[in-house]
Amino acid sequence: MAMQPAEIEALIKAALPDAEITIEDLAGDGDHYAATVVSAAFRGRSRVQQHQLVYAALRGRMGGELHALALQTSAPA
Repeated sequence: MAMQPAEIEALIKAALPDAEITIEDLAGDGDHYAATVVSAAFRGRSRVQQHQLVYAALRGRMGGELHALALQTSAPA
């Protein structure tokens, strides 16, 4: 079963409450998304660590309900 953008956003917001999140459905199939996530929690962390925080927020849904998520992460300016 595919995930809806609102569900992805809710999971990320639960883990990173201050996050500004933009989600785009890349293929129109509910399986391939691009997400931009901006959060103060990313400050001082490497890009890999930032992505790990987002993947952890998705609680194991990557590779199952959510096939692909292209991530862009950053701390607020």
